[in-house]
Amino acid sequence: MQQPPPSPPAPPSPPAQRHNPLHGRTLEAIVTALHEHYGWQELAHLVPVRCFTHDPSVSSSLKFLRKTPWAREKVESLYLFMLRDVRRANAGQGG
Repeated sequence: MQQPPPSPPAPPSPPAQRHNPLHGRTLEAIVTALHEHYGWQELAHLVPVRCFTHDPSVSSSLKFLRKTPWAREKVESLYLFMLRDVRRANAGQGG
């Protein structure tokens, strides 16, 4: 009677995401927050992609950004910048 081969070790668990501001945020929430903060016109200026410049909507933006990694990275970077900017503005009001 042969023993079955040992099972491979479990893959290491991913590192904790507690310091990642994008963790748990959907792309829809990110695009909506950027639209509310900047508006479509400023968003199109900051990230000049067609989904923001021609008949923009959250829906059309999501379709494009899900298919286009480089544009999604730009949008995520802008979102992180917006969060830092808002945090700085709020910290300035408290002092």
